[in-house]
Amino acid sequence: MRIEIFSALAMLTLTSYANATTLGVSVSNLDEFNSTLLRGLITHANDAGGVDVVTTDAKGDGELQKKQVAELVARKVDALIVLLADGDLAAQLTPIAFGAGIPLVYVNNVPANVLDLPPNQAVVASDEKQSGFLQAKEVCRLLNGRGNVAVLIGEPFHAAARARTEDVDDVLATPECNGLKVVERQTAYWSPDFAEAQVQEWLTAGVEFDAILANNDDMALGAIRALKHSASTKDVIVAGIDAIHPALEAMKAGELAVTVFQNAAAQGEGAVDAALKLAQGQKVPRENDIPFELVTPQNVDQYLANSQ
Repeated sequence: MRIEIFSALAMLTLTSYANATTLGVSVSNLDEFNSTLLRGLITHANDAGGVDVVTTDAKGDGELQKKQVAELVARKVDALIVLLADGDLAAQLTPIAFGAGIPLVYVNNVPANVLDLPPNQAVVASDEKQSGFLQAKEVCRLLNGRGNVAVLIGEPFHAAARARTEDVDDVLATPECNGLKVVERQTAYWSPDFAEAQVQEWLTAGVEFDAILANNDDMALGAIRALKHSASTKDVIVAGIDAIHPALEAMKAGELAVTVFQNAAAQGEGAVDAALKLAQGQKVPRENDIPFELVTPQNVDQYLANSQ
């Protein structure tokens, strides 16, 4: 297998099979979750045998991702796998791939045009209605259905961020949880640093909350840092999503109360399987679901053991 990882500075190339199937992979950025997904994807491609992987990193820039996908198409890859920087960007990428006759698999971030995808395009992702629902229901249970909560949002145009935030609102509208009130919600761009700064700002302003629900674990970890550095002695429930290794360690240490396991490696593996089938002219379901799983201090050990 050959792996090429393009960045502004470097390219890594490994030995190639002569007649390998080439997968062009475009990731939005290489944060903790996406890196895990990419490792799972590459490992699975390696196990499949006879597969070359060419990977580009868009560094969160939608225009750069569009350019990189066009370059992968120009290289005449056999199939594309794209983790979108912006779900709305798919409306531009779908015709680029379709016009070139190259199969395309969107992974993790569901494209806004999912219902309009052509037969040689598919999605491998997790149902975001599960993630935010599981997170918010557990926070509701821990607070006995009453209290103030703050929400840290990923990115305004990211399908997962929108869905996870809507899930919180939906849960809080139920009879058993309508005693919970959202007192703050701000975008922190999936970043622990932005999240830490935002929570510090809330604390400085005197905002009182009993729980922080973050759209991902990185932001939850940033919130935990801010709470640690504050003068407040109040116990605040912090909840994330993704079950990345640092978050599981924080849960084991008693700092994180809730996370939801999104199987990044399985998403990467599923994307490879779908891309290879499409490249061979086989049919693939338009939407392929990788289920979420609730993680709490009661079952964290089983996830921690497999997260390295």
